[in-house]
Amino acid sequence: MSIHYARSLTGRERTAAANRHLGFTLAFVAGAINAGGFLAVQQYTSHMTGIVSAMADNIVLGTYDLVLGGLGGLLSFVLGAACSTVMVNYSRRRQLHSEYALPLMLEALLLLCFGFLGATLATITGLFVPLTVMLLCFIMGLQNALITKLSKAEIRTTHITGIITDIGIELGKMLYWNHSRNPDIGRVISDRQRLRVLSLLTCFFFSGAVIGALGFNYLGYISTVPLALLLVLLAAMPALDDARVLIRWLLRR
Repeated sequence: MSIHYARSLTGRERTAAANRHLGFTLAFVAGAINAGGFLAVQQYTSHMTGIVSAMADNIVLGTYDLVLGGLGGLLSFVLGAACSTVMVNYSRRRQLHSEYALPLMLEALLLLCFGFLGATLATITGLFVPLTVMLLCFIMGLQNALITKLSKAEIRTTHITGIITDIGIELGKMLYWNHSRNPDIGRVISDRQRLRVLSLLTCFFFSGAVIGALGFNYLGYISTVPLALLLVLLAAMPALDDARVLIRWLLRR
């Protein structure tokens, strides 16, 4: 990976191509965390639809401890999204190069904590759930908010319900027959480029899920460390750019 390419993926100046490539990488990471994390904590930590539905079911069934567990995961996801938003806006106001890199650095740090301390964290209860569940939900909220802000809500990486829906929409447009000859009625045209991007996001998420499940199944918690190192590699250049600016400022004082 060239320095210029690495900087373009997470730098302050954005292009559509950089957004797509970063989205593919983060979809892979999210798939690995979600599938591997399921083997670790016995629940999918990016699937807030399922968590909220399970909370409603458990209220009806009277299993209120499980309701509180779902609430803990939900609040952790929300806090992760809020944290990412604060970091991005803070960096944006100060025109930092690492506007989008800092949340990825934090995500990498949390994944390292999960990898090295996961077995211990699993025995500690946080907001009604083990800290491992809180940590993974927080990470998913952090990443989802980042890619949403970065791409202006065009790309999502931590769950694929919306992606699959959009694939169906584009396929429906592609299959539609434009038989009307009335020039006042616009033709229905599929966005093939968007369909390609959506399909690739799904493939990267799925391949990441397979790798994540295999990794945790054979290596355990430590399998998240390569994912953390990948995120550090993505975020390093903008962070180093800010470090250089800070050093120059300190030398001039």
